[in-house]
Amino acid sequence: MTQKFLAIFLLAFGLFSAQQEAYYQQYAKYKMNIEVDAANFAYHGKQEIQYTNNSPDELSVVYFHLYWNAFKPCSMMDQRVQNQGKNADGRLAENGVSRLSTIPKDEEGSQKINWIKQNGKDLKFEVQETIMKVYLNEKIKPNSTTTFTMDWDSVVPKQIRRSGRNNREGIDMTMTQWYPKIAEYDYDGWATFDYVGREFHAPFADFDVTIKIDKDYVIGAGGILENPSEVKGYTENPDIKTDKDNKATWKFTAKNMLDFAWAADKDYSVESFVVPDGPKVFFVYQKSEKTRYWEEAKPYITKYFQIMNNTFGRYVYPTYSFVQGGDGGMEYGMCTMILGESRSLEGLLGLMIHEGSHSWFQQMLATNESTKPWLDEGFTSYAESYVMYQLFPKPNEANPFINSLKGYAYFAKSGREEPASWLADHHDNGTAYSVASYTKGELFLVELGYIMGEETLSKVMKKYYQDWHLKHPSDRDFMHIAQQISGMDLKWFYHYWINTTKTIDYAIKDVKYGDTYTTITLVNNSDVPMPIDFNVLTKDNKTINYHIPLNMMRSPKKTDFYGNFQTLDYWNWTAKEYTFSIPYKKDELKVIGIDFSQRLADVNPENNTLEVK
Repeated sequence: MTQKFLAIFLLAFGLFSAQQEAYYQQYAKYKMNIEVDAANFAYHGKQEIQYTNNSPDELSVVYFHLYWNAFKPCSMMDQRVQNQGKNADGRLAENGVSRLSTIPKDEEGSQKINWIKQNGKDLKFEVQETIMKVYLNEKIKPNSTTTFTMDWDSVVPKQIRRSGRNNREGIDMTMTQWYPKIAEYDYDGWATFDYVGREFHAPFADFDVTIKIDKDYVIGAGGILENPSEVKGYTENPDIKTDKDNKATWKFTAKNMLDFAWAADKDYSVESFVVPDGPKVFFVYQKSEKTRYWEEAKPYITKYFQIMNNTFGRYVYPTYSFVQGGDGGMEYGMCTMILGESRSLEGLLGLMIHEGSHSWFQQMLATNESTKPWLDEGFTSYAESYVMYQLFPKPNEANPFINSLKGYAYFAKSGREEPASWLADHHDNGTAYSVASYTKGELFLVELGYIMGEETLSKVMKKYYQDWHLKHPSDRDFMHIAQQISGMDLKWFYHYWINTTKTIDYAIKDVKYGDTYTTITLVNNSDVPMPIDFNVLTKDNKTINYHIPLNMMRSPKKTDFYGNFQTLDYWNWTAKEYTFSIPYKKDELKVIGIDFSQRLADVNPENNTLEVK
């Protein structure tokens, strides 16, 4: 090996090694002082941020999110809603007209930055609606920390989407994505997506938040309330200390969270209970006949946290708050904002459990929702379906995900499907976004359970949490674990399911009965190749299971929940048909079919089963 070639080899190897070791995550520490003018739905804020650059890059600029600047006529969010027309989110538009376009001037959201300093020196900045670009006087070197101080004024917007004043259930202030928040920086650069309605991303951070607000208000928040005896709602006889303006001071702390959210209302009631070996849970809501199911929900929420801890990994934070507010349901660090009025206990719990499950896949496993919404929304929906099936068993349903499978099949055949790989805010159709991110993301795991077996999938989910909680994993990190534990090559499935809108459609094409055996021919009528579970129900009600692995898997599955099965020869993905024989004659057979478990996301399942007559 020549010296020149050796040098090139070592350089290349070094770069490759560095890429393998490249994971890092930034960190921030916020200290905020907030003075609320409740009568005018406004507040004045000051904050100090200690920002640590753990990346190998020297940073000459930083970016902040100013989400509330979206809530006004002619904003990018307003433009997006208007351009989508009838396909716009129903919460953002009425009869095809953007609700943002009619916000009165005195109810527009705003975050006016008065100044920002780095280590005490003024910085130049420019505001690009919901993104603020800050030019640094001192570059932030790798593995170093700098301190930013800021002063700003904000107006709480009319409640349109998630944040805002006077939501439709009468909550005074929902304070979410409410402060200038430093953007995430990682291997892909700064995460500076404009806010036009959907997802968020941020570095992990510690929070020390002091809020001054009229003494009659009660606050529900994600974090630890450090002075419960000095404020309304959390103790029986609080010693409320007020300042000259008759305001009480609330002090919250939180560690290792992506954000800090809170809501305030004079009519909130606060109830709490402790999950055995779990968090202390707070219900903060307006008690009335319309919210009567909150009390009944408590034992179910206890079971929920226990199931989640056992199935997906342990909830790491000390508390969790369900807070009435917002416009539907939206997850934040250690809390969720949800509409509290519900027509049924199961309806309320479905919302609570979906939003609560984001604590695993949006908070603790903090993927970039803006670029990979399915990795959060879909996995969260999977957890919701799984837990709700445990809490409210449906004996007549084949599995916990049957409704999602049916909904997907119906929409896939409509011709309106869009790939799950699209950026969250860039789907043209609101329903297509929901199916791509929520439904197909959920079914990504359902199909993996079908491909590798449920026991193996369970190991994958636990390993994913074990390796990546309180970090920022990507889909590649998840796939690495899935392939490692299953021993399978799964890249083909990822490609078809996430990057395309191709569908699964298998069928029984032909059955020939012999004297001692039956020969069956299956056909792939569509574009996505899959392994096939084939099941036989005999006349004496015994079920016989066969597994036909796909050649691209390279390894068949070893176990599944339905018990023993016989593994047949591989089905080459290039072959449209597959023929095999089973040692049963016609008068021994009752029903034969593809996937009795009904986990295969087949868009035409009606031709999968044959009753033998």
